[in-house]
Amino acid sequence: MDVVRILAAIILPPLGVFLQVGLGLHFWLNILLTLLGYVPGIIHAIWVVVRK
Repeated sequence: MDVVRILAAIILPPLGVFLQVGLGLHFWLNILLTLLGYVPGIIHAIWVVVRK
């Protein structure tokens, strides 16, 4: 399942975060980061998925 979350984090960062933590602070932060720049959203999403 971690491989699916990591792939989701690369393709669509908010989806990867949602699959890991749900609709929490990290999800909304990731949406903001993804809107500001795709790469910061990916970095944050991978960090959330790997950390937990």
